[in-house]
Amino acid sequence: MAALGYGVSDFVGGYASRRVAALRVVILSYPLALVLLTILAVPYGGELSRAAVLWGLLAGVGQAFGVWWFYAALGSGPISVVSPLTSVLVAAVPVGFGVALGERPSALALVGVAVALIAVVMVSRQAEDLGGDPSPHRFTVKVAWLTVGSGIAFGMNFVILDQVPPSAGLWPLVFGRMAATTIVIIAALLTANFVLVRGTPLRLAVLAGVLDTVANVATLLALHSSLLSLTGVLVALYPAATVALAVAVLRESVTRSQVVGMILAFASVALIAAG
Repeated sequence: MAALGYGVSDFVGGYASRRVAALRVVILSYPLALVLLTILAVPYGGELSRAAVLWGLLAGVGQAFGVWWFYAALGSGPISVVSPLTSVLVAAVPVGFGVALGERPSALALVGVAVALIAVVMVSRQAEDLGGDPSPHRFTVKVAWLTVGSGIAFGMNFVILDQVPPSAGLWPLVFGRMAATTIVIIAALLTANFVLVRGTPLRLAVLAGVLDTVANVATLLALHSSLLSLTGVLVALYPAATVALAVAVLRESVTRSQVVGMILAFASVALIAAG
């Protein structure tokens, strides 16, 4: 449920960001998610401790920049490329922090890192390199930086949430979304993007907020009730839904090299998480 929620939400938010600026989508979807999470947390929130508040607020910082940069990358670049590469970093960042804290990844995880690097090269190839027509949404240097930034931010979010005590229930998600909402609103004001959209972008933003809420709750519940390795593998496969929708709805074309690269990206996520 978490992977499907994230995958469809990413596609919806990215599609909306092709019509309006990414921040204009997030300033609607994030406050909505905050309201929904608060409604859920009142009866099912758990213990409202200092740890729940602090770790939740810190996680919100990663969520804010992660979704801002991610939607911007999806709005400018090919969705079927940006989403899988982000998932590679989402899985790799926790591994890096584990090593820094004294953990030693298994050989399987190291193989996953190597496969991820190969996937980056293959997925980044453009259709015109093989004689095809240029796409209006290319994987440019700017899109690459936005993708890397969002992947690291989302990965840090998992690292931080891993520190949250299970007794806190849903409250960390509430405070996380509170911090994230504050950041994106300030960013929107500073960049003249504090504009309430209407029509299709408004409906897409609302849908993205609802799906994101479901995905966040499902992720936290899964982490509290199952093995981290198993949960991580399933949640990190969220780009499968995003890519499927990009191909089916937007008719995004992919080369054989990109197809192999995306398969390797998914494989690397599983290897890193399992290791």
